Amino acid sequence: MDKKLQHIILQGETEQVEFKSAFHDDVIVTLVAFANTKGGCVYVGIHDDGSIKGVQIGKETIQKWMNEIKSKTQPSIIPTIEVFCMDKKKVVSIHVQEFPVKPLSFKGRYYKRLNNANHQLSPKEITELNLQSLQLSWDSYIKAGKSILDLSEVKIEKFINQVNQSGRFKLSGVWKDDLEKLGLIKKEKITNAAWLLFAAKNTEYNIHLGRFKTPSLIIDDKMLNTTLFEAVEETMNYIIGQIKVAFEITGKTTKRTEIFEYPLPALRELVLNAIIHRDYLSPIDIQVKIFDQAITFYNPGKLYGDLTIEQLQKDNYQANTRNKLIAEAFYLVGDIEKYGSGFLRIRDEIRNYPTMKFDFDHAPNGFLTQFSYQIQKTSIDLGRSDNDKPTDKPTDKPTDKPTDSLSSNQIEIIKYLSEKPNLSSKELADLLHIRADSVRENLSKLKKKGLIKRIGPARGGYWQIKSIANEQNGK
Repeated sequence: MDKKLQHIILQGETEQVEFKSAFHDDVIVTLVAFANTKGGCVYVGIHDDGSIKGVQIGKETIQKWMNEIKSKTQPSIIPTIEVFCMDKKKVVSIHVQEFPVKPLSFKGRYYKRLNNANHQLSPKEITELNLQSLQLSWDSYIKAGKSILDLSEVKIEKFINQVNQSGRFKLSGVWKDDLEKLGLIKKEKITNAAWLLFAAKNTEYNIHLGRFKTPSLIIDDKMLNTTLFEAVEETMNYIIGQIKVAFEITGKTTKRTEIFEYPLPALRELVLNAIIHRDYLSPIDIQVKIFDQAITFYNPGKLYGDLTIEQLQKDNYQANTRNKLIAEAFYLVGDIEKYGSGFLRIRDEIRNYPTMKFDFDHAPNGFLTQFSYQIQKTSIDLGRSDNDKPTDKPTDKPTDKPTDSLSSNQIEIIKYLSEKPNLSSKELADLLHIRADSVRENLSKLKKKGLIKRIGPARGGYWQIKSIANEQNGK
């Protein structure tokens, strides 16, 4: 034991090791924190700096300590206690294993071990730890005050069709039976997951979207409140409408390829991550902020379970699921993979964006992810085989040509006006989910580029669209 203890002392206090010079309530607090985390051992008779102090052990000392630990913890901890000598002094090891049903408490207070310190749990953390230890999730509980009548059959039937098309599961098409089978409803009562996925009306949870020029200057703002599958699509539509698009013009035919400011599959992964894994016990909104050269996603709720930032930076991380039924629903329709590979796919996607950075970290009451870059990607030549390369050299940086500097909103405006030339600014604003004055500003820019022309008066006239290919050929 001497050699083993010497090695432990050299390592110092850790997530599973604590030194105490004497037995007192702090020892029991640490044992509770260990039991609520991964287990651990308190060595009594050793100073924080690793020097051996030793303790006086009488005939009834160990039994007295054991009784005190049992009486002050709930459920009662029954540790393993050993006495041994080092440097002719007695040291006591008090070892406790991770408890299967958490959390345990000391005099009504709850603790968890974080690194080499004890952290007192908040009421929300207590609830989350209890659900996690029972392998339950908040979304599996019954939604208070709501019933099957509050769900949309149209949304449910769409979900069932998507599940069957994905091939990951086979549902009968009888929606009540199918939702029962998936655990989304229980004896005519709906779960929190069913409410969030299929509510006929808006839920209590918002997604706050904004386009920022600076951290304090908002140039566009939108609040979404809808069910989760719809929230993913509407969030993606808003983001695509706000981010920039560059172009690669290749060959003599002026073939044009759109290159979005950020890889769209990676953006979708972050949207899915925020919506599926957010903490729905928190009243805080999901927040998406789009800047000139960065986009951030704030998700209420820190990393779930024992997952750390350091583990998430590696490709072999093991993810836990906060909202099991919601995650299962998105898996069944094919939107996500079941075993937490979202960040791996994000890293794969941004490899084709050489200056793109992907950062993530804890934020106050939540988790923050960010894409940022110094130079916008303007060529898709990366990864192309020799046989696929164009005969003319592609552009590798933005030019002053009109088609090389169109924003995604301007592209959408041209698309809509090509189909309906007499659309008004207000109608375009509704279609694009942006303000009417933003539409008018973009129309003005498109006119200056020579890509559109107003025919007739403001009322009763229409827009004439100039061919982009013709513009590039000088026609």
